[in-house]
Amino acid sequence: MTGTPSPAAVLDRAGLALTGGGRRWHRPLVALGIFGGLVAVVSLAAMPFDDRTILGDSVWSKPFKFGFAFFAYAFSLAWLLSHMTRLRRTGWVVGTVFAVVSIVDFGVVVAAAAAGTYSHFNNADTLLNQIVQVAFNFVPLLFLTNAAIAVLVLFQRIGDRAVTAVIRWGLLLSSLGMFAAFFILAVQGENERTRTDANGDTVVLTGGHGVGDPDGNGMFLTGWSTTGGDMRVSHFIGLHGIQVLIGLAMLLTLLAAGRPWLRDDRVRAAIVRWSALGYLGVFATAVWQAVRGQAFTAPDAASLAAYAGSVLLAAAGIAITVARARGAVAAEAEPVTPVAAGPAPRTRR
Repeated sequence: MTGTPSPAAVLDRAGLALTGGGRRWHRPLVALGIFGGLVAVVSLAAMPFDDRTILGDSVWSKPFKFGFAFFAYAFSLAWLLSHMTRLRRTGWVVGTVFAVVSIVDFGVVVAAAAAGTYSHFNNADTLLNQIVQVAFNFVPLLFLTNAAIAVLVLFQRIGDRAVTAVIRWGLLLSSLGMFAAFFILAVQGENERTRTDANGDTVVLTGGHGVGDPDGNGMFLTGWSTTGGDMRVSHFIGLHGIQVLIGLAMLLTLLAAGRPWLRDDRVRAAIVRWSALGYLGVFATAVWQAVRGQAFTAPDAASLAAYAGSVLLAAAGIAITVARARGAVAAEAEPVTPVAAGPAPRTRR
C-alpha cells in the first residue's frame, strides 16, 4: 500500500525541490546571495549603534535594502539556472555576468554608505564618488542579463507546468521591476539641488527617485516617500514577484497531496497564471500611482479602484479554475449505475 508522499518528495516531483537530482546551483549567484544576506544582517545590526543619517534615514538603510534584494533574487536565479534543461552553459555564463555586475554595484553602495555619503544621484568630484558613478554605468547589464535569462527559459520546460508558469511570469515581472529602476530617471527631470550628507558636507544631487518630491522619504525601513510618488515601490514589487510566485507554487504543490483537484499540474499552472496577472496589475498600478506624484501610502480613489480590480480579476480567475477542477474530479468519482439486463432471448430449436 502506497503511503502519502513526504513534502520533499512532492516538491521534487513538481520540480520545486531546493536540492536534489545531482544539480549544482550556480556558485557565483550563491556567493552573491550569501554576501547580500550578510550585508543585510550586519546593516540591520549596525543601525541602533550608528546614529549617522542621510535624509533622515540611517546610513545603513540602503545597504540593508540592497542586501535583502540581492539575497532573495540571487538565490532565486541560482535555483532556476540549476534546473535548466537546455543551453545550460549559456545560462551559466549569463548568470555569472549578472553576479559580477551585481557585486560591483552592491559593493559601491555599501562603500558610500560606510563613508556616510550618497551613492545615487551624487555629483561630487571626490574619488569615491567617481568610482561609484563609473560602477553604476554597468547597471544596465543587470537588466540585459535578466532579460537574456528570461529568453533562455521561454522555450524550455522546467519542472511541471506550474513551475514553468512561475519561471516565465516571474522573470517577466522581475524584468519589468528592473526597468522601473531605469524609468525613475525619465519621470522626474534633473532636479539639481544641494543636500548635506552624514558628515555635514554639502553635496550636489541631480535626479532622484521621487516624483513631486525627489528626496521624499518617510516610511519605516523602506524609506519610501510619504510626500510624493516613489518609483522604488514598483521596482520592489516587480523585482520580487518571482519569489512570491515560487512560494505560491510550493504551497499549491504541498496542498495537492491532500486535495485531488489540485494534483493536475494544469490546474496549479492556471492558478499561478491568474495570480501573476493580478500581481502584474498591482505592479502597473504602483507605477501609475508614482508617476502621478502620489505617495504609495495615500492612494486616491482611482488608485484604489485599480488595485482592487487587479485583485478581483485574479480572484475571479482562480475561483473559476478551482470550481472547474473540483467539478471534473467529482464527475470522475460518481459511481456508474449498471444497466439492468433484460430477459434472455429465446433460441429456436
